[in-house]
Amino acid sequence: MDKVIILIAFMLFYCGGMLLAKSSVNPDDFWDGAYCVQKSVKPPLADTKFIKAQVDGKWQNFPLVDFPPSYWEWNRSRRLEYLDIFREMLEKGAESTRQPQLSGPHNGMVATYGAARKDSRFKLNNAVKGMGFLPKASRMAEITALLESTIEAPLSEKLAVLDSLYRQAEEVFAADRLVSLELYSEPGFTTQTFLNQMVNPACVTVFLDIPTYKVKQIARLIHPEDPNLSDYEKQACHYVNLMHSYFHGKFPRDYIAVIYYSVEVYDSSPGRKDARGTKLTP
Repeated sequence: MDKVIILIAFMLFYCGGMLLAKSSVNPDDFWDGAYCVQKSVKPPLADTKFIKAQVDGKWQNFPLVDFPPSYWEWNRSRRLEYLDIFREMLEKGAESTRQPQLSGPHNGMVATYGAARKDSRFKLNNAVKGMGFLPKASRMAEITALLESTIEAPLSEKLAVLDSLYRQAEEVFAADRLVSLELYSEPGFTTQTFLNQMVNPACVTVFLDIPTYKVKQIARLIHPEDPNLSDYEKQACHYVNLMHSYFHGKFPRDYIAVIYYSVEVYDSSPGRKDARGTKLTP
């Protein structure tokens, strides 16, 4: 009997691994007409703290974790610093001696794995993504309305709006998720990040900075034209695209939004014995 159980367990593990290892994934299967449908993630229900995802060919439950206080302080201080630099550039123009840096919390480096594209032998991928916070569900409508009412305002006023949001970040934003956009994938063209996250939604985001953090996540992709999205996901997709346009200017269409649900958070800062990849969450 024990040998039979071991054999069954081996076959389940082997078959699950083969599903993930398949290099013949057809990206067309991810699309239903003009919109994509991610089938490897079941988003968390309202007021719950876990997400269900198919990782390594197996459906699993992943508890969600909140960002620790040190992460909030680092993220907020660096974002406020960005805003100060932009204000100085507005005031001084060419005489400004400061320029925004690419390091910090906005540019997350996202590592994924899943299936090789036809132009590569590798399933592994890494890409830099513009990342931000997502309002709490209870504040989503309020913050969205604030951005919509000021999107045509002068840049100086919009910087003040963003400043006010980041200064009260813990009260405004959800503590267990980040958001970004998938700008380029569409029917007929697939980025490696998109392909990997559709097949295997586990990913890791790190930030080039000191201090710095590593966040292990489950990525949930939501297409703005998907009629089956929940009300929350529709609001989240609209918010992420709105925030993107709020700072960068209007875009011709809304893009696929990605909610990065936090599963584990690490302090990866160098030179400190209490960091160097120390896990900060349960």
